[in-house]
Amino acid sequence: MQIKFLENTPFAVRFTISGINAAFANAIRRIATGSVPTFAIDTVTFYENTSAMFDEYIAHRIGLIPLITPSKGYDEKDKILFSLEAEGPKTVYSDELKSEDKKVVVANGKIPIIKLAEGQHIRLEGTAVMGTGSKHAKFQPGYVTYKQLGDDEYEFYIETFGQMPAGEILEKALDVLSKQLEATEGALKK
Repeated sequence: MQIKFLENTPFAVRFTISGINAAFANAIRRIATGSVPTFAIDTVTFYENTSAMFDEYIAHRIGLIPLITPSKGYDEKDKILFSLEAEGPKTVYSDELKSEDKKVVVANGKIPIIKLAEGQHIRLEGTAVMGTGSKHAKFQPGYVTYKQLGDDEYEFYIETFGQMPAGEILEKALDVLSKQLEATEGALKK
């Protein structure tokens, strides 16, 4: 197996792999999108919402906002509290979500959440948990594509949504794949 990097920035990674088959290429893609853990706001408690939008609609939008997920020091048991309080007239952006943890914060502060009219208020708290894309799309760290170049050569493209650098998505996906292969091998030896 040979790997050649064509592009390697914090936002995107493009590389070719030769010496693998389509099943292995697809395994890398599926694991990168579905098994790399990231933080996302999973539950939202509304204390006040006088806007024209339903609580569920706003909660769904907030859940899809990418949160920076540090590479170490956190696991699926951790819960991070976010709060938001705003009054119209204004457009409320994602950078107004305040985290109780300085490392787990909004990845992109320019995402509009809701437009409030004069006199409208919103006050809420959201709890971020760690999950994977196989549970819900809000936990996907980015998108991953590949195309076949030859009989056993594939070109991959990984672009992050902002939770972690694109190269880290690849590293974590390969770690998960390695652990799954070791578990399979162990089960076969029994």
